[in-house]
Amino acid sequence: MAENTRHRIRARYTDTTVTVYQAYSPRIGLPAARDGRFPAAWKRERMTWIKPSFLWMMYRCGWGAKEDQETVLAVEITRDGFAWALEHACLTEYVRSLHGDHADWRRSLKQAPARVQWDPERDIRLQPLPYRALQLGLSGEAAGRYADEWITGIADVTPLAHEIHALVRAGDTDGARALLPREEEYPEPAGLLDRLRP
Repeated sequence: MAENTRHRIRARYTDTTVTVYQAYSPRIGLPAARDGRFPAAWKRERMTWIKPSFLWMMYRCGWGAKEDQETVLAVEITRDGFAWALEHACLTEYVRSLHGDHADWRRSLKQAPARVQWDPERDIRLQPLPYRALQLGLSGEAAGRYADEWITGIADVTPLAHEIHALVRAGDTDGARALLPREEEYPEPAGLLDRLRP
């Protein structure tokens, strides 16, 4: 089988952590950044989506301008937690070669505490690129582990988002790119994504 280069995880990471992005209303985002954990108003019973791609997050939240997404957070989580989520995830789309029976896939999707979705990565102008960015949805046990065990730090990167956006609007795309968080291909454990790539 040909190597899949369109569906790769690109992220900012260290030996022990990986950075993911989320955007919230200030009433959730500001206390989260201040305290390094989500406040009581954060609903852990809802699915929460984390995104290793800064620019995909900018596309989703409109550079922090969309309602209830005005505070952009860089959430540093353990690589062990990230791996656990991927190991327990189900792909959000049915792929016959991966899932076989459609009913089995629907059961797996319903039961899985995490979901993987691949959407077009974005460039500095938020236009789609020919390769995909990972979105990882967490619910149930995964959301609880995320909030209580995996997070090692939360930073408010809204000012950075606004600064980059201002440079893009001014036509200084080189200056904007220079401020982007450095994301590299993530070193996936062997076989981890084999059943999560369409």
